Amino acid sequence: MNHHPPSPVGRVLTVVLGALPFTVITVLVFGEWPPLARWDQSVAARAASYGAAHESVVDFWQVVGAVVLPWTSRAVILVVAAYLWHRRARLLTVWLITSAGLELGLVQAVKAIFERERPALMLVENGGFSYVSGHATAAFVMAGALGVVLPSVRGWRRRFRLLVLLPVIAVVWIASADRIALNVHYVSDVLGGWALGLAILTATSIGFGLRPGLRRRRRRTPSDGDGTTAPPRAAVIVNPIKVGDGVAFRRKVTRALAVRGYDDPLWLETRVDDAGNAMAKLAIENESDLVLVAGGDGTVRVVCSALAHTGIPVGVIPAGTGNLLARNLHIPLDLDDALERILEGRDRRIDLVRVHGDELDTDRFAVMAGLGLDAAIMSDAPPHLKKQIGWTAYLVSAAKNINHPSVRVQITIDDAETIERRVRTVVIGNVGMLQANIPLLPDARPDDGLLDVVVIAPRRVTQWPIVVWRLLTRTNRTDMYLERFTGRKVELVAAVDVQRQLDGDPIGPGRSLTTEIEPGALTARVPKRR
Repeated sequence: MNHHPPSPVGRVLTVVLGALPFTVITVLVFGEWPPLARWDQSVAARAASYGAAHESVVDFWQVVGAVVLPWTSRAVILVVAAYLWHRRARLLTVWLITSAGLELGLVQAVKAIFERERPALMLVENGGFSYVSGHATAAFVMAGALGVVLPSVRGWRRRFRLLVLLPVIAVVWIASADRIALNVHYVSDVLGGWALGLAILTATSIGFGLRPGLRRRRRRTPSDGDGTTAPPRAAVIVNPIKVGDGVAFRRKVTRALAVRGYDDPLWLETRVDDAGNAMAKLAIENESDLVLVAGGDGTVRVVCSALAHTGIPVGVIPAGTGNLLARNLHIPLDLDDALERILEGRDRRIDLVRVHGDELDTDRFAVMAGLGLDAAIMSDAPPHLKKQIGWTAYLVSAAKNINHPSVRVQITIDDAETIERRVRTVVIGNVGMLQANIPLLPDARPDDGLLDVVVIAPRRVTQWPIVVWRLLTRTNRTDMYLERFTGRKVELVAAVDVQRQLDGDPIGPGRSLTTEIEPGALTARVPKRR
C-alpha cells in the first residue's frame, strides 16, 4: 500500500464513520424501530419452534457453539500475534493484541450498559445480557484483523491468503448463525456485534497508522522473468520541514528508483510528534528492501535506531543542517549525486550506540553524543539562521557560548578506574567528522566496535585557539586542554545539570550519560569504494 498518513481531521472522520453502523443499530434496537423489532421477534419465534421439534439440530449447534467460543477467536489472534512477533512485525503484533483486548472489554461494557434481556424461548441455558453478541464480535474482529495482517506478510501467495481468509469468514457466519439458531441472541444482537467489531478495527487501525491492504500487489516488470520474483521496493521516510520542494523531491526519488527496477516506493512523512519511529516500523512491517531517510540528523537518528538489527539497508539522503552521518559515510550533499551513489552503492554494517541517562529513556545514536558546551551550541543555534545559512548558524551559537562554564565530570571507560576532570565539553563519538571536515575524533570509525571520547577543557577563553589548532591539525598530543580515550562502554556523570545532545539533537539538561557500542547493529547503504 502506498501509505500517506492521513490528517488529524481525516483520522477522526474515519473513526467516526467506522463507529456509525454500531451507533445506528444501537439506536434502532433501543428505540424499538418497528421493522427491526418485528424481524427480531419473527426470527426468534421460528428458531424456537424449529429447535423444539428437532432436538438433534439443537445438539449440533451446541457443539458448534462450544467450538467457536469468543475465546477461540481470541486465541487465534494471540497465535498470529506470536508468529508476527517472531517475524519482527512488532507494530502489527501490538495492534492485534490491542484489538483483542478492546473487543473483550467493550463487549462486556456494552452488555452492562444496555442490559437487554435474551429471547424468552432460548433453546439452551445462557446467562447474561443479549446485546451485543460476544461470539459475533470476537469472530468479526478475528476475521478483520487477519484481513489486515495477511496482505502484509511477504512470502504468502495470494491463493494461500484466500485459503486462510475464506474459512475465517465462514467462522464469522457460523458463530453468528449458531447464536440465532439456539435462540440466545436476536438478529440485531449479531448485527450489533459485527458493527462493534468494525468500530474496534477502524479505531485501532487508524490509531496504529494501519490500513487494510498494507501491502498491495506489485506490478510485474520485464526483469521479473516468469513473474515469480517481485521487484524490490523502497520505503522513503521524509521530514517535510527539512525537504524544501516536496513535489520535486518526490519526483526525483521516484524516478531514480524506477530506473533501477524498484517498484513504486512507500512514502512516509514524519510528524511533529514523531520524528520517524512509527514510520520506520511501518517500513519494517512492509518488509521494505531499502529504506531511504531524508531529514535532519534527528530524523536520521530515530529511523536508524528503529531499524537496528533488522538487516534492512538504510540510505541517508542529506536534507538537514548538519547531515553528520551522511558526511561521515561519504554520501554527497547534492540530491542527485546522493541518490546515484546510494542506489548504486553497497551495504555496510556499521555500529550504533545505545545510550541512557537521567530523564532519558534508553535510546540509540549513530554519530555523537555529548554534554556541556557542544550541547549548549546545539540548543542555542537560532532555527531561522539554520534555515537561512545552514550549519554556519552553529558558529554564531558557538560565539555566544564561548564562555560556557566548565563543569566537573566523572568519566568511566569500560571497567577502568573512574577519572575526574573539569571540562567545557565531553563528546562520545561513533564517527569523527564535523561539518567543514573538522576531525573532532580523527581515529573514530563507524564499524570498529569502539567508542571514541574527546575531553575538551581549556581554562580560559585565550586557550581556545590552541584547542582549535590541535583539532584542525589532528594533533594527538594529550594535555590538560584536550584528551582522547577509546572503549566499548563510557559513562559520564556531571556534578551539576548540564545541556546534553544526541546526534545534534538537544535532549535537555541532566547529569549523566551512559553509552555502549552495538557492533554492526545497522546496515547502511553507502557509496562503492573508488
